[in-house]
Amino acid sequence: MHLNPRRVALLVAANTALAPFAIDAYLPALPALAATIDASIHHTELSISVFLFGFALGQLTCGPLSDCVGRRPVLLGGLAVFLLASLAITQAGTLHQLWALRFVQALGGGACVVNSAAIVRDCFSGREAARVMSTMAMILMLAPLAAPAVGSGLLYLADWWLIFVFLAAYAAFLMWLMGRYLPETRDMTRPAASPKQVLVNYASVLQHREAMGYICAAAMSFSGMFAFITASPFLYMEHYGLSPAMYPVIFGANVVVMASSTRVNIRLLSRRSPQQNLRLGLGIQLVAATGLVLVVATGVDSLYTVVPLVMMFMGVIGLIAPNAISSLLEHFSHMSATAAALQGSIQFSCGALAGVLVGAFEIDSAWPMVLTMLAASTIGNIGLRLLTPRVTS
Repeated sequence: MHLNPRRVALLVAANTALAPFAIDAYLPALPALAATIDASIHHTELSISVFLFGFALGQLTCGPLSDCVGRRPVLLGGLAVFLLASLAITQAGTLHQLWALRFVQALGGGACVVNSAAIVRDCFSGREAARVMSTMAMILMLAPLAAPAVGSGLLYLADWWLIFVFLAAYAAFLMWLMGRYLPETRDMTRPAASPKQVLVNYASVLQHREAMGYICAAAMSFSGMFAFITASPFLYMEHYGLSPAMYPVIFGANVVVMASSTRVNIRLLSRRSPQQNLRLGLGIQLVAATGLVLVVATGVDSLYTVVPLVMMFMGVIGLIAPNAISSLLEHFSHMSATAAALQGSIQFSCGALAGVLVGAFEIDSAWPMVLTMLAASTIGNIGLRLLTPRVTS
């Protein structure tokens, strides 16, 4: 299939950016949103975990559907659901209404994201696929960099509801963009899988030792990231006293490092394998998480000690995410959306559980975040090294 790699990366990144915008844009507004619905900020933060659970389910169901009916119908349908749910959230008046509508919004978002990796795999393979995914990831980093700043600006202009109006408008723009410029990339001559075959396909991924190593690596890295994202509004703005205006700046610094590591990953792929870069990224995360625990344990935690270590942990996701997914899909080219759906479902479910661990107990310290990040990075490193072979080139 002769498609321009840069155009594919741009289109898919614009689509995938919907998720970080939906997660990160309203972070500066969480205190205001909590006040509106008369809930604690910790319980309002759990709307992030609710979103991640819905995102996981959306990917799990829409991945096989995409392999059956094509990428475009599932992608456009998911965008429509996301758009309508975003508008409905502006009318939420209680915590449970917020949770329910965020779940529906996430179902639509999951249908969009699961198609992104599958579209890349439809068009490219091997190191070329890893490079396209890295380019996509680098562009994608601009979304979480911009999202909190956009959210702060919209919060200043009106209130938290304007953020969700913006998300609905972005979904509408994506519907136009994808409808006009993205062709159907799935080979429609392949027969559609039956529901029984879908379950068999999922089972074949779960039983594949090496594939589960890559899924473990991505899921645990993601869990550590969402432990931070869930904790950061309270930890930075209330516990450490950072102003809402400065929050997007400090938060965005993590994304700058992530984008830089993605660029480094692209360069390293010319002489190192995706699997080698993946191991390197996970090792750095473990060092950073250990440092965070030591900083909190010794009582010297502050913005000046915590922020650099968090940046170190978050930054190397650019070495982990694209290499994990491209390594996984190399084994399942015949059902790439199904494999990506399972990987995404496990990844987002683990991220949601990490968020619950951080926010559910309403502990006013950094301990829930740093312990969750250390546990996740430890499991990720052990899982990858136990389940995958060491690759030297």
